[in-house]
Amino acid sequence: MNAPSRRRLLLAVTLLATTGVRAQSPAPTGLPPELSGELPGARPLGSATLRFFGLRVYDARLWVGGQPPGADWVASPFALELLYARSLKGEQIAERSLVEMRRQGEIAEPVAERWLGNMKQLFPDVDAGDRITGVNLPGTGARFYVNGRLRGEPREADFARMFFGIWLSPRTSEPAMREQLLGLRPS
Repeated sequence: MNAPSRRRLLLAVTLLATTGVRAQSPAPTGLPPELSGELPGARPLGSATLRFFGLRVYDARLWVGGQPPGADWVASPFALELLYARSLKGEQIAERSLVEMRRQGEIAEPVAERWLGNMKQLFPDVDAGDRITGVNLPGTGARFYVNGRLRGEPREADFARMFFGIWLSPRTSEPAMREQLLGLRPS
């Protein structure tokens, strides 16, 4: 079993062991209200669903305002919306995010600890139907909303690059999802 397959298996086992299976929530529709001021003229570029062993974890949509992100995707304003299909602990979301961020490049341990602490504050426990939206603020950082309410604004461009790289970097653990979000492959 290769390393990516082992990581997926470990995450799937963790998800299944720690979350309850809830009714499937519908796929997201319409512009999230918080984006009307964040991304003028926002439109969805692509969407994808993260599944483990056939179980839907979340639906994702990438929103853009003007030009779609290109090779230098972190330099573009965009928003990534995640609509959860099951209950997850916020602490586990934060910890898994840090693991995936480390795929983008090395993170010094003091920085990793600070980012993990920040993400534990940003990401609450979620239930099926809850929505977390992250907005990329090029050169500045990111802004996060939970169910349309502002949750926090980490002001570190490196954090934003590595966090959104979980889905958008060529180093992502889910390359097909990346292609769907960037509109390079049908959903």
